[in-house]
Amino acid sequence: MAVKRMDNVGIVVEDLSGAIDFFGELGLELEGQATIEGEWAGRITGLGDQRVEIAMMRTPDGHSRLELSRFLAPAVVADHRNAPVNALGYLRVMFAVDDIDETLERLRKRGAQLVGEVVQYGNAYRLCYIRGPEGLLIGLAQELS
Repeated sequence: MAVKRMDNVGIVVEDLSGAIDFFGELGLELEGQATIEGEWAGRITGLGDQRVEIAMMRTPDGHSRLELSRFLAPAVVADHRNAPVNALGYLRVMFAVDDIDETLERLRKRGAQLVGEVVQYGNAYRLCYIRGPEGLLIGLAQELS
């Protein structure tokens, strides 16, 4: 049996409401929030008894989700937010946008910083990386017609 779809990408943050606001400004819709806790959840993650606040954000097309998590217990043990783009492991999440310049202008008001510069890849895309809330690496891609 083949994979049916990718359900979501998870990102751990310190400021859940700030991350919700940022990704809302990008165009994602808050689908729901919950606190997940208890031994059953820890059996899935391997963390034991855990307590985590989550927010599920949905892309406008309804096909992709971003799960934002704020761990209350156990404490966060590592911080990869400032890793460069050539670091091993999960790197970034990339979003397709209608207008990269307009999107950058809106997100800069929420603290986004351009990592390098906006570049054009042939006649297909304009692309850039930004640091979003808490230094998260986010890619933006504008398809050229």
